[in-house]
Amino acid sequence: MNDSLKSSAKSSVRHRPRSPFRRAGVAAAAVLATGTLVLTGLTGQAAAGPTDGRGTAGDPGTAAAERALSPGLLQAMRTDLGLSRAQATERLGNEADAAATAERLRERLGDSYAGAHVSGRTAERLTVATTDARRTAAIEAAGATARVVDRSLKQLDGVRTALDEAAADRTPRGVHVWYVDVAHNRVVVEAAAAQHARALLDRAGVERSQVTVRHSDAAPKPLADLRGGDAYYMNGSGRCSIGFPVTRGGGQAGFVTAGHCGTPGTTTSGYNQQAQGSFQGSTFPGRDYAWVATNGNWTPRPAVNGYGNGDVTVAGSTEAVEGSSVCRSGSTTGWHCGTVQQRGTSVTYPQGTVSGVTRTTVCAEPGDSGGSFISGSQAQGVTSGGSGNCSQGGTTFFQPVNPALQAYGLTLVTSGNGGETDPPGEIGTWAAGKAYQVGDEVTYGGQSYRCIQAHTAQPGWNPADTPSLWTRA
Repeated sequence: MNDSLKSSAKSSVRHRPRSPFRRAGVAAAAVLATGTLVLTGLTGQAAAGPTDGRGTAGDPGTAAAERALSPGLLQAMRTDLGLSRAQATERLGNEADAAATAERLRERLGDSYAGAHVSGRTAERLTVATTDARRTAAIEAAGATARVVDRSLKQLDGVRTALDEAAADRTPRGVHVWYVDVAHNRVVVEAAAAQHARALLDRAGVERSQVTVRHSDAAPKPLADLRGGDAYYMNGSGRCSIGFPVTRGGGQAGFVTAGHCGTPGTTTSGYNQQAQGSFQGSTFPGRDYAWVATNGNWTPRPAVNGYGNGDVTVAGSTEAVEGSSVCRSGSTTGWHCGTVQQRGTSVTYPQGTVSGVTRTTVCAEPGDSGGSFISGSQAQGVTSGGSGNCSQGGTTFFQPVNPALQAYGLTLVTSGNGGETDPPGEIGTWAAGKAYQVGDEVTYGGQSYRCIQAHTAQPGWNPADTPSLWTRA
């Protein structure tokens, strides 16, 4: 017997998105031109930054946007999502606009914000939920569909956090995955049997009416068998995939990958079996991220391996909203695409529970672990685990990249910095690829700045040139 939430929606205001989500070439040109669950042990040209460009299918702007995209990424979206080249380009543009709008609305709605997701073949509709019916006008004015619901995202995250804490104390038996489903305003728990789910809820002090329980026989296990998606080897045996090249401390090169691939001190060799580096930090379980420092023979590049279809350039790390397309590069299965299902997901492996991962419809297999997840030109995360395979399809989870960058003080290598970091004295503490919250203070070019709008920094969005994001401290 399943425990289910009552209908979460108080009412739904349907609104046809305004022009920001009907611009086929705009964001693509600006941001892109710019069953068994397993640990899968196993990166289009882009110019970063805001834009006011406009384009429609068939016009010069759209054509330029299409030319700027990686052929491999477009082909994978065609194969896995059934989209034409024009539809893929339009979808990526809509998704980039949606991510920016959702972030602005999150700040404006405050505690009443209840999440956002895109829908439609080309992601032409952005839906933003709120617990305050008085805020629907603000949502509609931004060009999104407003939905009034019972629970805020903060409340849903609170339920998920309680489950995470209970699982950290004792690995739950028979409970495999739980996540915040913003599209339906609920927390979902997947378990082999209802009694297993109830046992976790009781230990977490979560009322059964607060979650929806779904049956699942999936049982996670590990499969751990400088360019994103490339293979690397651990201690001469076992293979994983590079997530994204990074730098640290103004010069040390390396990459982020999955935490379950190695522990601090584990040595690595590259795809060519040449000495590469060693794990400097690793977190697993709890989270699933790590970073490897590489020797001087390896040069970090802002690219993800397109596996015969051209590399994909990395321009930033803006998070895609639920429903957005996302593609993965890994050393076992190469390029595959799907959509973002839910962020804020928790999954239990034999080694323990990993929280804060994102659930997707993308497939993966052993050896793909640690590999790149990218949406358009924006880095999303590193492959953690999943179910199924790339012959029959499945579900894959990725660890978001921004928390990994923050945890280890890393800077994502992007097309904006050309693979090189600026001298610390020139930049200060500000760094592209980091997520900043209102009130955060940084230094840049010898000046101090305070963040006035939450965002994930991209190359070109430095404090001196973006007064809408930063003010002098």
